[in-house]
Amino acid sequence: TTGERRPGATGQEFPLLDFLKTQSTRTMHNPYDSMDDEAAGHLGDLSLWKRLLGFVRPQRNRVAGAVLLSLIITATGLLLPYLIQLALDGYILKEDLDSPARMQGVARLSLVFVVVVLVGFTANFFQVTVLERAGQEMMHSLRRLLFTHVLNLNVSFFHGQRVGRLTTRLTNDIQNLHEMFTSVIVTLFNEGVRLVGIIAILLRLNWRLALLLSLILPVMLWITAWFGRLSRQAFREIRKHLASINAFIQEMVTGISVLQLFQREEDTHRRFVGLNEEYYGSALFQIRVFGVFVPLIEVMNSLSLVLIIGYGGMEILGGRMTIGVLAAFIAYMRLFFQPLRELSQKYSVVQSAMASAERIFQLLDTRDFQPASSDAVRLEKVRGIIEFKDVVFEYEPGRPVIHRVSFRIEPGKTLAVVGATGSGKTTLIHLLERFYDPIEGRIELDGTDLRRLDVTWLRGQIGLVMQDVFIIPGSVRENILLDGDASEEEIERAVDLAQLGPLMKRLPHGLDTCIGEGGTDLSAGQRQLLSFARVLLRNPRILVLDEATASVDPETEMFVEQAVRAVLMGRTNIVIAHRLSTIQRADQILVMDRGRIVERREWGANLPP
Repeated sequence: TTGERRPGATGQEFPLLDFLKTQSTRTMHNPYDSMDDEAAGHLGDLSLWKRLLGFVRPQRNRVAGAVLLSLIITATGLLLPYLIQLALDGYILKEDLDSPARMQGVARLSLVFVVVVLVGFTANFFQVTVLERAGQEMMHSLRRLLFTHVLNLNVSFFHGQRVGRLTTRLTNDIQNLHEMFTSVIVTLFNEGVRLVGIIAILLRLNWRLALLLSLILPVMLWITAWFGRLSRQAFREIRKHLASINAFIQEMVTGISVLQLFQREEDTHRRFVGLNEEYYGSALFQIRVFGVFVPLIEVMNSLSLVLIIGYGGMEILGGRMTIGVLAAFIAYMRLFFQPLRELSQKYSVVQSAMASAERIFQLLDTRDFQPASSDAVRLEKVRGIIEFKDVVFEYEPGRPVIHRVSFRIEPGKTLAVVGATGSGKTTLIHLLERFYDPIEGRIELDGTDLRRLDVTWLRGQIGLVMQDVFIIPGSVRENILLDGDASEEEIERAVDLAQLGPLMKRLPHGLDTCIGEGGTDLSAGQRQLLSFARVLLRNPRILVLDEATASVDPETEMFVEQAVRAVLMGRTNIVIAHRLSTIQRADQILVMDRGRIVERREWGANLPP
């Protein structure tokens, strides 16, 4: 908000504004094309599989149970055609048995058939349940680990990141892994075992016919590999263009007032039509791929049936094969083509999941943490002496934004920092909060270098009130407490000192009134009062007001002035402000320009006009 250059600040953080200023829909590059870029994760990446297995290991008992159930499911599926063969050759076509014996035999096999189907259904039910439980446990652990990691990354990391991309890592990418664990992996195992079982059974039934049918196998493998490659490309393009549409719609809805103000409806519509046509084209490509693959599978299936009936018919006429064996061959060949279709369709899902794993682990491997001292300390008692000593800082190498800044604030005193936008005021606050460390010089609290202090403890000693107040969807009470705890008396005292009492009386449920998304909207001044209540409840020794009164509405200006007096009392304060009333309370005033202190004023000196 200060206009200072941040890491990754390329001038494209606000594409809507750039869009309005440089709109040329026929020639503009699409800034959303890279929103869903694919990482380089591949099926053969053993390092990725090794790391993924680390999350599977705690669920190894459930996974082992799912594998066992998978074997049962496969066995029951392969047993059904064999039962049909036994019924045909052993009873239905057995002319040397009388009718009652035939009927009893068929009835027994029918009962066995039903039992096998029920066993397969039960095993399938428990396998799905066990896998979903294991998958949810694994993804819960991974999502929690990833979120905790992101939460502890340094603030500088987020300056170069898109919020949507980080959100995708925590949602879509983890969901891709969940899908692979719960359905694809077991499906691949099931179908692989089924293929091996079918081939073994066909060789046992009639090895000559099985070898004849094996001539089709290389063609099927080539078709499957071709489909897997094209379908992966199709799904990737669909995801990329869909992400572009989502990002574009989100930005347009957010900035709809700006669009209408500058009358960009027609251009925006034309831009959306272009994105929509790209998505439409990728969807048609996917349809064409499936439109070729599925009929090809059916053609190969029909060709195999021709070979089975032709060769099997001659074998039956020659007395070398029974009708039951022929029926079993036909049933097994139908089962044979189903795994090939499943394997080819699941391949793209596994590839997408591996790419997601690559992106997730890249984020987990990011080590952009604020360096901590090996002997970090916490001061027993904070007096509140703050001193900057020849501090130099730069966001980007070779482009310093703070030049040899030195000043000292005594306990209980107030320092006001003024200056034009981009002069380095807010950067001083970031350095005090240890979001960054100086390139040169040092910053001390009560004579101790901030780099020696425990970061969590340090930030607990500093209360920060900014111009833009963060409101969570919840009650007023929850917004004041955030993740803290306090008694009802302490909350009421903070509310009174922050001048929130009149507002609470007007709200329908007082402190329990819901605000934020879906709740009561507060004005800018009322939000500031709420932020003062947060600070007063925590009672920090050091207070920072960063343009905290810049956007106060006239209705609450008097209350804000009273709240400011309350929060400043008895603390060491740093105030960044443009309001003369706020600056006049300062014991010391620093005027900054381009990262340098160009003027100092002590209490009692005449202020510049």
